[in-house]
This record gives sequence, C-alpha cells and structure tokens, in this order.
Amino acid sequence: MNMKELAERAKSQLAEVTGLKPVTVSGTFKDEQGWHVELDMLEMSRIPPATDVLGDYDVLVDEDGNMMKFERKRTRLRGEPIEKKERE
Repeated sequence: MNMKELAERAKSQLAEVTGLKPVTVSGTFKDEQGWHVELDMLEMSRIPPATDVLGDYDVLVDEDGNMMKFERKRTRLRGEPIEKKERE
C-alpha cells in the first residue's frame, strides 16, 4: 500500500470513529511503530471560516492501512499559524 492510500485510509477511518470531517493531511512518517498520519479535522464550523476550530490528530496505521490508534494533539483556529516541533 502506498503513502497516498495509507493517508486516505487513515482519513476515512478517523472520520468514521470521530464523526468529524477531514480537512487535510498535514504530514506522514514511518517509524518502528508503523505509519503516522497527521490529520487536520474540522471540529467546529464557524463564520467566518478563518475562525473554524480544527483538531490536529496523529493516527497510527499498520502496513495494511488499519488504524491502530489515534490521538488529538491540540485544537486551533483555522487561521492560526502552525508551529511544528521537532520529532523526538
């Protein structure tokens, strides 16, 4: 399974579990645990859209694209800049 397919599977599985709408895939990487897919999910729609509340999620999937766990890292406003931290 290629990275695009893994990301799409992670998006659809997280949407199914949480009931939230996926916004974008913001990153992917592989380590000894499996594939990590970083997703932005729409948690609350507002007017104007720049004030929508997004959740930043880390989804762990196996080689077959099955979600093994997910974690919400933080919430933020759509218009808020993202500060990436270095991976440990």
